Amino acid sequence: MTGDTMTTQRLRVGMVGYAFMGAAHSHAWRTAPRFFDLPLTPELTAVAGRNEAAVREAADRMGWESVETGWRRLIERDDIDLIDICTPGDTHREIALAALAAGKHVMCEKPLANSLADAEEMADAAARAAEQGVFAMCGFTYRRTPALTLAKRFVEEGRLGSIRHVRAQYLQDWLSDENAPLTWRLDREKAGSGALGDIGAHSIDIAQWVTGQRIEGVSALTHTFVTERPVGGDFVGLGGHGDAANAEKGAVTVDDAAIFSARFADGAIGVFEATRYALGRKNAMRVEINGSRGSVSFDFEESNVLNYYDATDDAEAIGFRRIIVTEPEHPYVGNWWPTGHGLGYEHGFTHQVVDLVNDIAAGRQPSPSFAEAAQVQRVLDAVEHSAQNASTWRTA
Repeated sequence: MTGDTMTTQRLRVGMVGYAFMGAAHSHAWRTAPRFFDLPLTPELTAVAGRNEAAVREAADRMGWESVETGWRRLIERDDIDLIDICTPGDTHREIALAALAAGKHVMCEKPLANSLADAEEMADAAARAAEQGVFAMCGFTYRRTPALTLAKRFVEEGRLGSIRHVRAQYLQDWLSDENAPLTWRLDREKAGSGALGDIGAHSIDIAQWVTGQRIEGVSALTHTFVTERPVGGDFVGLGGHGDAANAEKGAVTVDDAAIFSARFADGAIGVFEATRYALGRKNAMRVEINGSRGSVSFDFEESNVLNYYDATDDAEAIGFRRIIVTEPEHPYVGNWWPTGHGLGYEHGFTHQVVDLVNDIAAGRQPSPSFAEAAQVQRVLDAVEHSAQNASTWRTA
């Protein structure tokens, strides 16, 4: 089935996976047509998961019409137009390639894949599918935060002048307890990498997207603080793990933290940090961009605020101004609440659906494309290679 034969006025969605990301995506598919005037109405047609009882419970709770216990069955169904992939990274390639080959549009969570080779194969397949009117997009949802979209607008309007510096951090603390259990995110086979790919990928994407510049070189260091953790159980926060300290342990095979410097194609330089060990930082996805005429800075823990510095202001009043991004003139905001009533994490997913549906209906490539996501994977790959091959210089 191609975009040309898609049922008129409907976009029938099949989602693979129903945990954290599945819940966020489900909310977005339900919410988007209620707040935005869309050319196609998304329908939550089917959700797939391996555990039939669990997936049925999830379908009932999140509003899906039917269930499947295998993703291949979703792709085979004639009543599905788009496959939404919300599973760990080791599954992305196989599902996406099969869906595109079957003429289904694809929405795939980030990072695109667990290896550069897989990401490039997926990007090539998506490019071929696009020639037939079948489109693929990767889910870097922070692009749809209104304050960050406004930052990009300021860069494009020339308000910052020539970009010189980028500082990007993604700081969390949910793994700071060494007795937090081993999860799939700590398994390289499933996750690809740790803090680097899980949250650092967002920083890389945002930095390249806002500046409009590609990263072309890196120098990196990665580190694993806790090399083994209790097997089994779910993470419930710092403390409260009972006898976890005496439980069977499994190896942590990914990084806990990553730092790297970067050079951008047009001459800017950048510093990046990603960690899940920054106590007190719950979801501090931060970026500051300095240009020849101005600067912007953003922290997702204050997600409705963009700080903007205009170097052309009068010296008497110059300084960072705090823009509350809740005006109807701001990106996406006019479809929501009155001025001053902020948006949250879930709204980025809704905006992602809005942009994806509009692009599919218009027959144009959604962004970020798989090619853009493969560029992020290229940077992740370069960071890991740099960290693995760097020499240690001693000062004494």
